[in-house]
Amino acid sequence: EDVQIKAVVSTQSTGGRNQMVVGSQARILYSNQAGRARIALAFNKAIASGHISAPIVLSRDHHDVSGTDSPFRETSNITDGSMWCADMAVQNVIGGALRGATYVSIHNGGGVGWGEVMNGGFGMLLDGSDDAGEKARSMLNWDVSNGVNRRAWDGHPLAKEAIRKTQERVPGYDLTVCNETDPELLKTL
Repeated sequence: EDVQIKAVVSTQSTGGRNQMVVGSQARILYSNQAGRARIALAFNKAIASGHISAPIVLSRDHHDVSGTDSPFRETSNITDGSMWCADMAVQNVIGGALRGATYVSIHNGGGVGWGEVMNGGFGMLLDGSDDAGEKARSMLNWDVSNGVNRRAWDGHPLAKEAIRKTQERVPGYDLTVCNETDPELLKTL
């Protein structure tokens, strides 16, 4: 874990010089689900130990597996008809708030045009406390699982596998998984 903290701290400071970072590299949580939680916990631990001298806010605006409903981009691969609903971004915001996000936002636009997309975002204050670490672990696992599970319900095999692995990896994480109907049974109805 000390290596993680050093890696996190070293990305924030390079010998007293600040480096401008833009584009995809600037996205704070540009990582997979497990990586996001590890990054947040490493930041929180670095704050608690004094390696980082002030609290940090992690945030995500949209452009994520569960933060955006757009039938023209992020949810275009969902084939069950729900890609036309703006439910996932709303579920993401409510779930994030319940799991400890410092703030949440629901907004429209996000690169494909007004009325074409709904986005859910969040901000999470990490202050070095155990409470902040627990909220980060819970909220960041939810933040990704919400969207992956929606794709699993749509029948995507990789999403189903990812949800199965998440439930094994994250203690107490019990997501409702889809039960597939035998196509032959449906033909008899």
